[in-house]
Amino acid sequence: MANNDAAFGMRPVKRIGGTPYTGGQSRYRIAANYGTAIFQGDMVAQVTGGGIEVHADGGTVPIVGVFNGCMYTDPTTKEQKFSNFYPASTNASDIIAFVIDDPMVIFEIQCNAAFPVADLFGNFDIVYTSAGSTTTGISGAELNVSDGATTANLSLKVIDISEDPENSDVSSDATNVYCVIQNHVFGQKAAGLA
Repeated sequence: MANNDAAFGMRPVKRIGGTPYTGGQSRYRIAANYGTAIFQGDMVAQVTGGGIEVHADGGTVPIVGVFNGCMYTDPTTKEQKFSNFYPASTNASDIIAFVIDDPMVIFEIQCNAAFPVADLFGNFDIVYTSAGSTTTGISGAELNVSDGATTANLSLKVIDISEDPENSDVSSDATNVYCVIQNHVFGQKAAGLA
């Protein structure tokens, strides 16, 4: 059966060791007028100036975690706003991002192609196959299967195929996999397997 092709970025499912993910996240800052939208499920990286920005496809800056929404004072209404995504170029000085930054969290992500079992424990990057949704706030990022390598500064390490019966077919495009952040600001994992 073909997999359901619907990108959602990175979704927390559990922690290494089998314990459940309990919703923990931390606060980080986004600079006023940052010009790129960040969607729920996008990875974010550290930047000079004490804030975070969306992780660029192919970027090698250590990852802080996965964006899970934000709050800021709306520049037009002057009211506090909570949002699943950060709207690009928001002119507010108090933008707070909520980030899943635990380096032991296991995430589920959809691949942009079929994912062979032989590539488990390899390192990969993401690709933005579609823009995130300004309606739902959900990311359009997917794991880029063609990036697989042993390189330690790639973003993700794939550890298993998803248990989701709608997206666990390794012979079909859009396989879902479980991964951890490989190049994490709080500790890089090992080099991937060839």
